[in-house]
Amino acid sequence: MSKKLFYLTGFMGSGKSTIGPILANTLGWDFYDLDKIIEDKEGMKVSEIFAKKGEEYFRKVESNALLEISAADSAIISLGGGTVTIAKNIEVMKKSGWLLYLKISPQVAYERLRFKRDRPVLTQDGTVNLNKSEFINKLSRLMDDRKQFYEKADIIFDTNESSIGGTVDKLVKIIKKEIHYSNK
Repeated sequence: MSKKLFYLTGFMGSGKSTIGPILANTLGWDFYDLDKIIEDKEGMKVSEIFAKKGEEYFRKVESNALLEISAADSAIISLGGGTVTIAKNIEVMKKSGWLLYLKISPQVAYERLRFKRDRPVLTQDGTVNLNKSEFINKLSRLMDDRKQFYEKADIIFDTNESSIGGTVDKLVKIIKKEIHYSNK
């Protein structure tokens, strides 16, 4: 594979949007956030798209945006949490680059997400005032639902115990190794 594209997947709070730009900058590559691309195209936040047009509409727009961005080179692309739940999206990513799963535990996700209310999958059923235990249970159920998709990744990296800098350093080494072996 001559193209250098790494798609970051993982559950909300795993670090895709935080680690992605730093990782891209460290490598001297471009960074794209698929949700931001969609928001720019649609002129509204992801949560508004879900509320006004529904998830099915959003997933179609998301798949089209992914197909467009897959033509890039030397880039880190942060995906939405559900992007990998669509089989044709996985196919696009596998053909054009590597899928890198940033794995996180429900407990760490809770710590990172507990004050966020802009995540449609956490709020669309009206469960916004959950206690800690209920919130962690909900995160566990959502993660279990997506686990089969996340585990289709080419690379699985646990972000629970690493600092942002430590994660970036380790991922740079992994990415360089993958590129080196793919060019032989």
